[in-house]
Amino acid sequence: MAAERIPLVAYLVLEPEPHLVAQKCETCGARFFDRRNGCGSCGGRSFEPAPVATAGHLRAYSIVHRAAPGVAVPFVSAIVEAADGTTVRANLVEVPADPAAIRLGMPLRLVTYPVGADSEGTECIAFGFAPAAR
Repeated sequence: MAAERIPLVAYLVLEPEPHLVAQKCETCGARFFDRRNGCGSCGGRSFEPAPVATAGHLRAYSIVHRAAPGVAVPFVSAIVEAADGTTVRANLVEVPADPAAIRLGMPLRLVTYPVGADSEGTECIAFGFAPAAR
């Protein structure tokens, strides 16, 4: 029997294909991750789930050299604009933490990877963005 896999965050959906789901304000269309009581853009109080595109491009990044104990550095923290316009904060993976290897506007794709497992073998799955195949 295959080990169970669970997402690290509630807005990561693993099946049938990995993707993110934002909460979309029904009044203005603004998108947010995680639960919301009110829209930060218009104050609306009604939200609906909205799948987020798995492809996008790099809008901004920072190479992080200091982190909490146990977090490997350096790593690349990024702001990705998904193809549908949703802004996603995530780490870049499968790319060196070197400005020569990273360029603003570079095409990216959503990827998932295991970050740990419990004593019963249940894997915790995180997401990031990697350079898209050209």
